[in-house]
Amino acid sequence: MVLKLNSKQSAKVRRLARRECCNCVDGNCLLLDNGEECKCVQLISRYGIYCNYFLKAVLPTEKELYDEILQQNKIR
Repeated sequence: MVLKLNSKQSAKVRRLARRECCNCVDGNCLLLDNGEECKCVQLISRYGIYCNYFLKAVLPTEKELYDEILQQNKIR
């Protein structure tokens, strides 16, 4: 499931990923690293949340943004 974002939310999500995600190191995702660096999906996506780890572990730390995105996507 992909949650859609508007441009303002997208900017907040990218900042949150850089600041809070333990798997985002220097713009790369440790979970996707198989010997070669792989860009963090949340840093390059503009229209949605594609990373399940980010959705379940990082986004809920920003309650207002989390609730806004869930409401916008008619979840809950």
